[in-house]
Amino acid sequence: MSLLGTLRVAIRALLRNKMRSFLTTLGVIIGVGAVIAMVAIGEGAKAQIQATFDNMGTNMLVVRSGSNSTGGARGGAGSQPTLTWDDVQAIRDEVATVRLVAPSQRTTTQILSDTSNWSTSVEGTTPEYFVIRNWRASSGSVLSDLDVDGGAKVAVLGTTVAEKLFGRADPVGRAVRIGNVPFIVIGVAQKKGQSGFGQDFDDVVFVPASTFAAKIQGGLGQYLRGSLFLGAASASDTRFAQADVTQLLRARHHLGAGDPDDFTVNNLEEVASARQEGTQTMTRLLAGIALVSLLVGGIGIMNIMLVSVTERTREIGLRMAIGAKPRHVRAQFVVEAMLLSLVGGLLGVALGAGTAAYLKAELDWPTQVQPLIVVVALGFSGLVGVAFGLYPAHKASRLDPIQALRFE
Repeated sequence: MSLLGTLRVAIRALLRNKMRSFLTTLGVIIGVGAVIAMVAIGEGAKAQIQATFDNMGTNMLVVRSGSNSTGGARGGAGSQPTLTWDDVQAIRDEVATVRLVAPSQRTTTQILSDTSNWSTSVEGTTPEYFVIRNWRASSGSVLSDLDVDGGAKVAVLGTTVAEKLFGRADPVGRAVRIGNVPFIVIGVAQKKGQSGFGQDFDDVVFVPASTFAAKIQGGLGQYLRGSLFLGAASASDTRFAQADVTQLLRARHHLGAGDPDDFTVNNLEEVASARQEGTQTMTRLLAGIALVSLLVGGIGIMNIMLVSVTERTREIGLRMAIGAKPRHVRAQFVVEAMLLSLVGGLLGVALGAGTAAYLKAELDWPTQVQPLIVVVALGFSGLVGVAFGLYPAHKASRLDPIQALRFE
């Protein structure tokens, strides 16, 4: 019998018991659906983590001062100024793996427009900061070298601040007061959204670093009040840049071999990778649990196929009596088992994709269905059908035609 003929016979046999066939495939449906849904949730979480860190900046390192210690109580990173403006220049001049360096000095204060006010973070920085963080202006322009060199009283607003102070109006060219000092708005930064920890990146105002020190918060002489944002020359140079900066700062701060660093250099790529690895591990665990459902579904298929062999003993005997060979009978039952598992796999794909879409639309969970996982899940379900259909098929092919015809 041809493959097409075998397939037709298998379909007719399965349609004779529609409800039983559906219940047989239920384990496969749930298994495939769970695999696809779990992996979609995991991939969505990974993509969200990567997008969050991409929003923070590319190839970026953050250098913070050390911590102070008073009466045995230690402050957090940055509580003791240890970075100097000379350190900034030295990193620019001596570390080949670092392309850009930008200081970041922050304070929280009230900012006022003609009609409204808002308490927000004010950050003193330089034009390199916007390049490192890949942050452009949606309106107007960002800070320039002339603004920093001249100590200009200009400001770039985050979108949250712009909306709170000016609503939907374009604030470029308008005046605001930061504390008691008047500034002219020269731009609105593009919307960045929130970090994975709920921080609003857009609730900020940027001013030139020189103006920040002179007009908003007094400086500390040679010491930098705040942190440094560094842009590595490339993604592959990020770790080398981290090591190079650490070595340079230890030498400049005269730290001995056994002395701890009086600064921290954070590589955001490492943080992102660590969080993604944690998410990936959980995804694999959940997918592994879901695969158990597939195996249970396979056992269900084998059980029903064994029942089918018993029910159709006379049919098998009749076919073998009129010339069907054992391989034809074996192929018949393998094809039936594979059809059950593949139909269950297709329904499982629909269930998994639908579940992922529901979670994304109704619960705002990040999900991402991967085509490769769909193909793998379908392939695995087909393999389950073949694997668990072989024994019933082999049993059917070993029946004695004479004994089978006598079976009641």
